[in-house]
Amino acid sequence: MPEATQQTVDSIKQSVISVLRTIYDPEIPINIFDLGLIYGLDVAETGEVRIQMTLTAPNCPAAASMPGVVQSKVGATPGVTDVKVDLTWDPPWSLARISEAAQLQLGFGPADGARRRSRFNP
Repeated sequence: MPEATQQTVDSIKQSVISVLRTIYDPEIPINIFDLGLIYGLDVAETGEVRIQMTLTAPNCPAAASMPGVVQSKVGATPGVTDVKVDLTWDPPWSLARISEAAQLQLGFGPADGARRRSRFNP
């Protein structure tokens, strides 16, 4: 792939990630990217975007709407020509997928594998 094209793909990918960081899980106050719900993000030279994502649980109330929200918002990103969102449950989402920054925001810590404590626990 020519360098200019790779730069364009990389630019679109960064823009898509920025958009994903504006979409929040309805039950956890963290965006879906830092929450670890995005399992895969591929951008083609043509601007086509494919996202593989999950939700926190199969019975999540957002299961019916979240993929459509992601598709709509990412589809409005400059340079994106088409979006396909695949919802998967394998592997199941877990707290281990949350970014370090989001873990700190939720009150988890330390992020080095030591016992996690949450401010949400009584």
